[in-house]
Amino acid sequence: MRVKGPGSAHGAFFWGFVLLFIGTTLVFIQADITDPLFGWRFLTGGFYLIFSLFLDIAGAVAIIMLLGLAVRRYVICPEGLPDTWDNALMHLLLFAILVSGFLIEGARMAVTELPDKMFLAAWSPVGLAVARGLTDLGPDALRTLHTVTWWFHLLLVMGFIVAIPFTKFRHIFTTAVNYLFADRRPKGAIDTLDLEDEEAESFGVAALKDFTWKDLYDGDACTFCKRCQDRCPAWATEKPLSPMKVVNQIQELSFETPEAGLIDTVSQDVLWACTTCRACQEICPAKIEHVNKILDMRRSLVLMEGEFPGEEVATAADQTEVNGNPLGMAFATRGDWAAELGVKTLAEDPEVDLMYFVGCYASFDRRNIKVAQSFIKLCQAAGIKVGILGKEEKCCGEPVRKLGNEYLYQSVAAENIELIKGYGVKQIVTTCPHCLNTLGRDYKDLDFDVPVEHYTVFLERLLHEDRLQLKAEAFACTYHDSCYIGRYADIYEPPRKLIQAAGGTISEMDKSRLESFCCGAGGGRYRPAGLQLPLLPDHVRRRRQGGRAGGQTGT
Repeated sequence: MRVKGPGSAHGAFFWGFVLLFIGTTLVFIQADITDPLFGWRFLTGGFYLIFSLFLDIAGAVAIIMLLGLAVRRYVICPEGLPDTWDNALMHLLLFAILVSGFLIEGARMAVTELPDKMFLAAWSPVGLAVARGLTDLGPDALRTLHTVTWWFHLLLVMGFIVAIPFTKFRHIFTTAVNYLFADRRPKGAIDTLDLEDEEAESFGVAALKDFTWKDLYDGDACTFCKRCQDRCPAWATEKPLSPMKVVNQIQELSFETPEAGLIDTVSQDVLWACTTCRACQEICPAKIEHVNKILDMRRSLVLMEGEFPGEEVATAADQTEVNGNPLGMAFATRGDWAAELGVKTLAEDPEVDLMYFVGCYASFDRRNIKVAQSFIKLCQAAGIKVGILGKEEKCCGEPVRKLGNEYLYQSVAAENIELIKGYGVKQIVTTCPHCLNTLGRDYKDLDFDVPVEHYTVFLERLLHEDRLQLKAEAFACTYHDSCYIGRYADIYEPPRKLIQAAGGTISEMDKSRLESFCCGAGGGRYRPAGLQLPLLPDHVRRRRQGGRAGGQTGT
């Protein structure tokens, strides 16, 4: 993701400070090791001139960026940016180190380079400006100033080093370590619980001791930059969730009151607000893993306490268990949308080129049914024989899993897996982003290895192989990158290539690709009962208006 403003300023300051650190180290090596012991001086000639110029520029950039960041924090005061005592200490220490460094350089140059060595002094432009401002002090006073400032600078640097473990300075080291131990599994991977473990006393995370060491360490790596919070769709729509706050609440508990109630501290409202869009993790410069912490706490709420964010969600979960879909639709009608297309179920004819895993919304929602029908027509035009499971297909289980109901997820997943394996399916294509991730990634933990593709990838490949011919007709549109095929699966170009091949001209949204704004339907976020969904069949709307059914928003 692009990082603008404060991120760029922080990056410029960081690299400026790194260059100064390297330069200071080289001076130390020459002055205290190579020159007195071996008579070797390497900071000479043209190299020294360039060395001096780069260090002066780096120091000036670091000071300017630090001042800009201070103005942002203490004058502009962005909403949600936390402020603690070590923020002020950090700014004052760094500013004093940088300014005293230039003061030392200026005092030295005023004595040794002005006015006789102006050519040499010109390669240190900031130091030269300081030196010219100090020339009225006289040589003796300048030498005293140089000595006193040098010792003061040394004390500041020592104070900086000592402060690192006790302040946010520690992220200099902890963030790098967090990169080393980041989750290397496919993006979005979730631990699959062993529900048959008779020795397990609980499932999910209800207390600090249930977290892994990495979950606790994430708080140490946090820089409080609030990029995760700024990207969070829940925070942007005034929900109580701040990913940054969740991570740091966990850290505060571990240091201050480890016996306190974890979920009570974070709060259920915060946990249920997450859409699992991964925007927080993609933008995080410290490789902090926010989403799975929230999911693990949800698991404890659902599996151990029987808690749900609302009655409509509990109803949808019941409907998934009884009817195989959260909409409460009769499972026998799941394949009715394909009746006029000549598509057979695998029970009728298992000899197919691929199986289309339709998903709940493409099976029952009027608008999504048109997507499913169009996909079948394109496959037929390319000479590909497609089969579906029809009434045997069940929800992939992703919505209930993201709500924390691992038991129900594994139940429906096991039925789907057994069914698909029984038909000897060799390839699966799905139009649903959530089905793609669940079947293609999560089911692997349940001994499922059938290749799964998103339909945009599949169709784009058919175009590339000249197996599918499209008649282009000009139209204008925009395209929304779904979180679960974008940030989760890194599928960005195939949908755009298909649109262009069909004659479309895309006007990109302000937030697209990695920065796409979540539609709000992930993480099992169900619509409250009573809201009309006009794109659903009339009898489903009537049931919803009567309060008898809950539903899920679609992606």
